[in-house]
Amino acid sequence: MGNQEVGRLNATRFRPIGLFKHVLLLLAVAAIVFPPYILVMNAFKSKIEFSQTSVFKLPASFLNFDNFVSVMQRAHLERAYLNTLTIIVIAVIGNVLLGTMVAFILGRFEFALKKTVFGAYIAVSFVPTITTQVATFTVIHNLHLYNTIWASIVLHFGTSVLQIFIYLQFIRNIPKELDEAAMMEGASLFRIFRTIIFPLLAPATATIAIIKTIDIYNDMFIPYLYMPSRSLTVVSTSLMNFSSERSTEWEMMSAAILMIMVPIVALYLFFQKYVFAGIVTGAVK
Repeated sequence: MGNQEVGRLNATRFRPIGLFKHVLLLLAVAAIVFPPYILVMNAFKSKIEFSQTSVFKLPASFLNFDNFVSVMQRAHLERAYLNTLTIIVIAVIGNVLLGTMVAFILGRFEFALKKTVFGAYIAVSFVPTITTQVATFTVIHNLHLYNTIWASIVLHFGTSVLQIFIYLQFIRNIPKELDEAAMMEGASLFRIFRTIIFPLLAPATATIAIIKTIDIYNDMFIPYLYMPSRSLTVVSTSLMNFSSERSTEWEMMSAAILMIMVPIVALYLFFQKYVFAGIVTGAVK
């Protein structure tokens, strides 16, 4: 028997490790698919049907859109979508501008407190957000931003250490000779940033913008705490219309979650290649 035939036999031989890996993958897929399955099954059920049938059973009809119509009317989702979109657009623009400026300074200049500033960004990432909410709430209240849409916008302005890392890796790949050539032509630092650095950070900016959009879209804590007015409801806090201390309308909740989940999932699936490309390209060695 030749070496090639022996190799084929070894390749086709049963391997418990391979079976174990496939079982783990199937369990992971089931864990991911199971929650959306439950949502879809129950979003099309009436209140009576939901109470009389199992949550795993198919609905009587997938053409029953009464829950979705009720969700739009009771939760005022059109207003929630508008508020969420407003926060995302303004906050992401501010976040990108601040993040690119900070990365430009840390990546291009040497100054006494450079390591201290960079270390501060890293240190803050280890501090639980909940422990700083008393001070944050006091600041927001004193700035007269409480119960306004600007509370959420301002709190999402801040850049994170992940964004700094990604931007720094891109900036370090931009030759400094471009800056020097522009300065010889009389360009100011702001002009260098605006016409050279910022355009070349487009791949990283696309990645950051998508990640930040998903983060703001899914955030419930900040809108719930700082924007209690019903007119300032966002998609995440609109779910509270179907839950109370005594009961929860699960068929309505399922329909609402499905309506809120579909846009952001579609956005992520469409732009996921840009997210992965930006993170891999800007990965820290």
